Amino acid sequence: MTEVSIVIPARNEASNIETLLDGIEAALAGRDFEIVVVDDASDDGMAAILSARLARSPVLRVLRHDVAGGQSAAVHSGVRAARGTICATLDGDGQNPPEELPRLIAPLLAEGAEAVGLVAGQRVGRQDTLSKKLASRFANALRQKVLNDHTRDTGCGLKAFRREAFLALPYFNHMHRYLPALFARDGWQVAHVDVSHRARGGGSSHYNNLQRGLVGAVDLLGVAWLIRRRKTARPTEVSR
Repeated sequence: MTEVSIVIPARNEASNIETLLDGIEAALAGRDFEIVVVDDASDDGMAAILSARLARSPVLRVLRHDVAGGQSAAVHSGVRAARGTICATLDGDGQNPPEELPRLIAPLLAEGAEAVGLVAGQRVGRQDTLSKKLASRFANALRQKVLNDHTRDTGCGLKAFRREAFLALPYFNHMHRYLPALFARDGWQVAHVDVSHRARGGGSSHYNNLQRGLVGAVDLLGVAWLIRRRKTARPTEVSR
């Protein structure tokens, strides 16, 4: 089985995807890895770019959604298809530097780290607009207050986790922003790594602050309910 699967949710990132893939292959050279790009119904020519690259990249796999499902749906599709025991994610817009991947994966592969289920990247020196930074700061503060997830920046696309543990989580749209709380809910330890951030190389963001705020308010209440209703009993095998 492959050691690490890099899962990239991407929609209309034709101007960024090749540079990102080059960076990942360089950052993980010498490792046992695969790259799974989930094309979330792009219509900007990215599909043709990926198709051409498949012919020359033995580590690349491509999935395609017929209709756009959003980031969490793309991540979930990619992890389900992944062959690695460890999965790592990063955004398709190039703002998450692939050079950070080895640092993100390391805590999961360290000796004695069996209880660590998730490593969450936390951006420093964010290269975003002031309005996006302020909206993110407010959302993170509110989320921490309600969920007590001890994570400064859950919106960072750089995350690494155990595949089977992720697939055992309750799936819902926009769940990628609540992974620290959901992993902790299932009894896993969550580690954090500060990571750098880049300006978008090309194209434009697919979200705005109002969209994030409206869906975030509903999702936050739902996750709080899931945590409150978590299963607390754990089976213990009885020897015969």
